[in-house]
Amino acid sequence: MSRPILIVVVLATVAAAASGATFYLVQVNAPASREMSQEQRITREKFFSTSKERPPIEKGQEMRPRW
Repeated sequence: MSRPILIVVVLATVAAAASGATFYLVQVNAPASREMSQEQRITREKFFSTSKERPPIEKGQEMRPRW
């Protein structure tokens, strides 16, 4: 194999390994439940001055402003 092809293959292999490792680490560190801890609830209540959760976004509703 020529030198440039070998370099490209090595770089592609390193990039694939890094992507795989990142994906694995993100999956491992993801929390199992979506519920907040009591500490997070207290912090949210202090910051937003409310303990109510926001309503879910309805299907078809957009987050961006209508110009």
